[in-house]
Amino acid sequence: MNPAWYDEGVRAIWSPYCQMKTAPAPLAAVATRGTRIILADGRELIDGVASWWSACHGYNHPHLLEQVGRQLAIMPHVMFGGLVHEQACTLARRLLAIAPGKLARVFFSYSGSPAVEVALKMAVQYWKNRGHAGRDRFVCFTDGYHGDTLGAMSVSDPDHSMHRAFRDVVPRQHVVDIPRTCEARQRFASFLDAHGDALAGVIVEPLVQGAGGMRFHDAEALAAIAELTRARGLLFIADEIATGFHRAGPRFACDEAGVAPDILCLGKALTGGVLGLGATLASEQVFDAFLSDDAGAALMHGPTFMANPLACAAANASLDLFEREPRARQVAGIEQTLRAGLEPCRGLPGVVDVRVRGAIGVVQLDPRIHVPALRPRFVAEGAWIRPFGDIVYLAPALVIEPSDLEFLTAAVRRVVALAVK
Repeated sequence: MNPAWYDEGVRAIWSPYCQMKTAPAPLAAVATRGTRIILADGRELIDGVASWWSACHGYNHPHLLEQVGRQLAIMPHVMFGGLVHEQACTLARRLLAIAPGKLARVFFSYSGSPAVEVALKMAVQYWKNRGHAGRDRFVCFTDGYHGDTLGAMSVSDPDHSMHRAFRDVVPRQHVVDIPRTCEARQRFASFLDAHGDALAGVIVEPLVQGAGGMRFHDAEALAAIAELTRARGLLFIADEIATGFHRAGPRFACDEAGVAPDILCLGKALTGGVLGLGATLASEQVFDAFLSDDAGAALMHGPTFMANPLACAAANASLDLFEREPRARQVAGIEQTLRAGLEPCRGLPGVVDVRVRGAIGVVQLDPRIHVPALRPRFVAEGAWIRPFGDIVYLAPALVIEPSDLEFLTAAVRRVVALAVK
C-alpha cells in the first residue's frame, strides 16, 4: 500500500526518461540502507545500479552523513562569487592532487552535464581568447553520451542516443567512430587534419561509453585519441563523470591509458551519491588563456549553487573513503563476480554480447527485445535494475557484498533467459 503522499504527488510529477502516457507507476521509496532500497510496502530491493552509478559507497554511509551534517550546522550555502569556503578549497586541492596529468584549476558546477557545458565553453573561449574565434566545433564519438543540456547533447551521438529529437536544434558537431584499429586511427588522424582549423577539441568518455549503451574500448584506442588530438594542438577533453572513481577499474580511466587531458569532467560518484556536484578541471595552459586585462576574456559562467558547501563536504568525505577503504580491491572482486555471474548468458538465444569492465557488467540483447519492459520482472526478483536501449547492466555500489552481487547476477540470468525464449 502506498503512503498518503503518493497518489496526488505522482500526479504532479514529470518523471525522467519515460513516456508518461504508457510508463508504469513509479515505486514509492521510503528509505535506503547500504545497497538496499526500501519501498513503502515493506519490500527491499538490492540496488544493482547505485542510483545511476553515483552511490559508490552504498547508501547512508556514516562518514558521509556525519560530514554533511556537520557542514549543515555551520553553513549550508554561500554564493561562490567573490567568496570561497574551506570545503571547496580543500576539495579543489585534493582533486588536482589525484587527477590524471597536471591539471591546475577546478571549476565547480552542480552536476555532470553542466560540468560538460563548462568544458565546452572553456574550449571554445580558449581559442577565441588566443585569437582563433573560428575554432568552435568538437569531435565526438558514435554511441557517445555527455548529458541532457543543449551543449552536452550536441556532443552526444545524434542518431543513436535518446536525443534524436534535438538533432536540428543543437549545434552540429563531428561524430566519428572510436578508432579501435590502426587503419581507423589513420582515418581519425586524417579527419583531424582535414577539419583542424575549425575544431576546438575532442571529447570522449574514456574506456566506457555509458548511457550510449555501455560500450567499451581499450586503453590503446584511448591513448591514440589523446595522442592524435594533442599532436595537432587541439584540446583533449575527458568526460569521466561515469568512469571516474574506480567505476571502470582504475581511479580514473585515463590512468589506464597513461593519458593526460587538457580538461577533465567529473560528477556522479564525486559526492558518493549524496548531493549533486560537478567539477571541470583545466590545465594551466587552458586557464592562462583567460588571464587578461580585458574583462571580456573571463569565463562568464557561475551557477547559483556552484561549490555548494554541503556538496563539497560530501565530496571531501567521499575522497576520505576512497583513501581509507579498499575500493580498488573491491572493484577487482566485483569484476570477477560479474564475469562469473553474467558469462552464462552468452550462450542464450537473443543475447548479442556479454561484457565486463571494472564494476560494470553488461548483457546486450537483440534489439527486437523490448528491454525496458524487463524492469518489473527485476523488481519481482527483489532487484532494482533499470535496463535501457538494448542492454541489461549492473553497476552496483563498490561496497556491495559478494552474496548480494551474486543475487543480482542470478536475477539477470533468470530474467534474460525468460526474455529471450
